[in-house]
Amino acid sequence: MKKIWIECALNGAWTRERQPAIPVARAEIIADGIAAARAGAAIIHLHAYDETTGRQKDDYDLYAPLIEGIRARVDAIVYPTLPITGSGYAGELRPAKERYAHLDRLARNGLAEWGVIDPGSAVFTRFDEVARGQAGYTYYNPDDHFLEGMRIGAQYGVRPSYAVYEAGCLRLGAAAARAMPRVPTPVYRFMFADEFCFGFPPRPAYLDAHLQLLAESDPGAPWMVAGLGVDIRPLIAPAVARGGHIRIGLEDRPWGVEETNRGLVEEAARLVRAAGGEPATAAEVRAACAQIDAALGRGGALSPTH
Repeated sequence: MKKIWIECALNGAWTRERQPAIPVARAEIIADGIAAARAGAAIIHLHAYDETTGRQKDDYDLYAPLIEGIRARVDAIVYPTLPITGSGYAGELRPAKERYAHLDRLARNGLAEWGVIDPGSAVFTRFDEVARGQAGYTYYNPDDHFLEGMRIGAQYGVRPSYAVYEAGCLRLGAAAARAMPRVPTPVYRFMFADEFCFGFPPRPAYLDAHLQLLAESDPGAPWMVAGLGVDIRPLIAPAVARGGHIRIGLEDRPWGVEETNRGLVEEAARLVRAAGGEPATAAEVRAACAQIDAALGRGGALSPTH
């Protein structure tokens, strides 16, 4: 039975103005994370919010109680985002060390197993904005920011979760992983889209294009299907068949859906089982990652050939 990692992305930076069902308050985020983990998600990804403004705020003092609150009740890999830049609602660009300060402190205190460490920028313009003649925005992620995240990964053993919006993101991420072997093996998260203009729509042929490039650039590295403004369900069975993993959650769904993170995880678990897989536990994900690191000689581990 293939052990399939299910990640649940609880909320994102959208605010309730764009995605009304997302959890924003601390108690809501913790409860949603616990429910998603109990439904079958081994990995929980979250954005911290300032409850007074209803906007994302990436402070250690907001993230630490969220991570601790979820991990006190369930065994899960719980990891934070980083400030998304380029949009009025998600914040503007800050210096690299400031942008990653919360991840650095979380890692120093043993609260960050994984981290969003994104190689490259991406066009976050939506098709409905194009149709209205409105400007979208670019998710701006300069190289010095990416390298600051990789420094944290190397220093503290934080595993990068790469958002692969375009082929260049994969190539840059793979080159950096080769150049920085003390960083744990990245997880390549292929970002598909229906509502946004970046990347590919969620079709198996495009998944295969990603996989061919990954096989050439970082063979043996783990990967998962994900996206923004997307229905990823058509790719769950193809991903399981090809040896990959799954991310779902309200962050990734089209805006305005009336769904719950728990329900999305339960459905994903059913689809994984129908495709011949079985949802992995957090302990199984950690063990698999350790085996991959050892085989590839990453994260301070030595491969059998070293």
